[in-house]
Amino acid sequence: MTAAEPSFELLPGAAESPVVLHVPHSAREIPAEVRAGIMLDDSALERELDHIVDAHTAELADAATQAAGTAPWRFVNRLSRLVVDPERFPDEREEMLAVGMGAVYTRTTRRAVLRPEGFDPEPLIERYFRPYARAMTEAVADRLAATGRAVIIDVHSYPSEALPYELHGTGPRPPVCLGTDSFHTPPELLEAAREAFSRCGEIGLDSPFSGTYVPLEFHGRDPRISALMIEIRRDTYMTEPGGPAGPGLGRLGSALAALVDAVTP
Repeated sequence: MTAAEPSFELLPGAAESPVVLHVPHSAREIPAEVRAGIMLDDSALERELDHIVDAHTAELADAATQAAGTAPWRFVNRLSRLVVDPERFPDEREEMLAVGMGAVYTRTTRRAVLRPEGFDPEPLIERYFRPYARAMTEAVADRLAATGRAVIIDVHSYPSEALPYELHGTGPRPPVCLGTDSFHTPPELLEAAREAFSRCGEIGLDSPFSGTYVPLEFHGRDPRISALMIEIRRDTYMTEPGGPAGPGLGRLGSALAALVDAVTP
C-alpha cells in the first residue's frame, strides 16, 4: 500500500439502502513506515495480530451483502488497528488510554510495550485516523441524504478467553454480544438483531464489549442515525487465535443478512 492509496474502502450497496456495515478491525496489513515504529520482532508481531485482529469479519460482511435482499453499503478498514484504531476517541475521553490502547496503541493485548516511551501519535492520527473519520462521516451523510436515515452495523469479533488488555473482561462472553448506545440504538433495532441471530447461540448485551460506532459529528445529536455493534465470539466460526474460518461463518453471514433485511424498507 503506497502513501497515495487510501487505508479504507467504501463498497457501494443499493442506492435505496440506509445500511452501512462498518468493518474496522479485520485487516493485518501494516505499512513499512509504521512497522518501523513497532518494537515487536516479526514473530511477536504476528502473534499479536493473531490476537488483536477481528479475523474474517470482512468476509462475514461480504457474505451478508451477497445474501441480503437489498445490498448494504460497506466501509472496510484495509489496515491493521495497530496502525490506528479508528473507533477510539482521539483524545483523553478514551478509557482505553489506561492500558495504552487509545487511537494509537502503545501497548499490546498482554500489556507489553508496542511502541517506545514518548512516542508521538499525532503523525499517525493525521495520516490515517482523521481521513478515515471524515470518509465515514461522509458515507453516513450520504445515506441520510439518499434515504432520510442511516443504520450503522459495526461488525466485530472477540476471543473466547479474555485478554489482559480488556477493561471489562470478567463478565459474560456469549456467542453473540450486542453493543448498544443509549441515544443511537432504538429498541426495534435491538429486537431485530436478537431475532436475526437467534439461531447462533446465546445473545448477550454489552458484555464483554459495549457501545457502537457513530461518527463524532453525529454522535448524540442526530436521531436519524441508528447503530448497533455485533460482536461474535471467535470460537463459534474460526480456529483461535488467527486461524481459518469454519462453517460457522456461513451461518453468521446469513444471520447478518437477515438483520440487514429487517432494517431495510
